[in-house]
Amino acid sequence: MSSGAEGGAAPFAARIERCQARIERVLDEALTLPDPGTARLREAMRYSVLGAGKRLRPTLVYLTGESLGAPPERLDAPAAAVELIHVYSLVHDDLPAMDDDDLRRGRPTCHRAFDEGIAVLVGDALQALAFAVLAHAPLAGGSAATRLDMIRVLARATGTGGMAGGQAIDLAAAGHTLAVADIEDMHRRKTGALIECSVRLGALAGGLEGGAELAALARFGAEIGLAFQIQDDILDVEGDPALLGKTTGADAAHAKPTYPSTAGLVGARRRARELRDAAIEALAPLGTRGADLARLADYIVNRTS
Repeated sequence: MSSGAEGGAAPFAARIERCQARIERVLDEALTLPDPGTARLREAMRYSVLGAGKRLRPTLVYLTGESLGAPPERLDAPAAAVELIHVYSLVHDDLPAMDDDDLRRGRPTCHRAFDEGIAVLVGDALQALAFAVLAHAPLAGGSAATRLDMIRVLARATGTGGMAGGQAIDLAAAGHTLAVADIEDMHRRKTGALIECSVRLGALAGGLEGGAELAALARFGAEIGLAFQIQDDILDVEGDPALLGKTTGADAAHAKPTYPSTAGLVGARRRARELRDAAIEALAPLGTRGADLARLADYIVNRTS
């Protein structure tokens, strides 16, 4: 199945660039901290967050919310919060106790550019800042109940049922063989939960509290979240480090079970396409409003970086 992305490729690319530019400004403002503890901590936080990254998660917040009529100003806080959580996870994931990576987004990882202690504190501070932004930043007409729902959704995606739990499974699985179903469970938690959360945050900001559209968007987020991580697994095998901005082959070097190592590259590509198609089909209740989300699903499984 295809989303028909080709016809609107140029306008879509321009829209993504606008989302990226907007979230960069919002993040820069959020990181202008009056009392960061030390200048070195503030520098390391800004180094880790600003000026790099695809900004997929905040883009999902913007595209979802705007498809439901939410103004960008109402989407800034949830978009920033989810990206701050994502970057915190990357900083900690790169540490020697985790994946021990030297490169991230084409430059030295936080613990290499600074040191391990600062990197731990950067992750801690970014997680706290994410919830502070979501709790205090203006939502441009959003209600207090909506803000509380957003905090709950982000906390659930970050914790043991989501990202942290998935990372724990990943660490425990090193050197072992997992079934495909177990790989998918790990991926849905470690990576997929925060991607689904991004869609849910945009939906909440767009005024959805339940119903067919919220269920459709939640399913869309869950399917593209898993597809994204499967494509990441594929790129770790055959991707170009220059495009990825990080070294490849890390999963094999750490004896980590991945989708390609379990189902093969052909099986991994097939499953990523199946998930993309399921995600696009889930958008049917939105009609034409879901067109850019469908284009983003295409991008996720076809990307090379």
